[in-house]
Amino acid sequence: MLFFRKQKTERKEYDRQKQKPLIRCSICNGEQVAGFKDLQSGAFTEIMLIRSSADLRSFMDMYGIEEEPEKVY
Repeated sequence: MLFFRKQKTERKEYDRQKQKPLIRCSICNGEQVAGFKDLQSGAFTEIMLIRSSADLRSFMDMYGIEEEPEKVY
């Protein structure tokens, strides 16, 4: 029985030439959202809410990001 089998994280891709991974942080309530900033237009695409370091690690593993993304307030 494999009830507690660890699920593999599906690897997703992003355009490394046109997008930069960021964590957008709220000054008011401390909410953090991980996503990508388009380097040409400056638009931010939200991917997931970060509530813990495990969520951040999951985001980084999902997209193959090696170093922790920059935080923008």
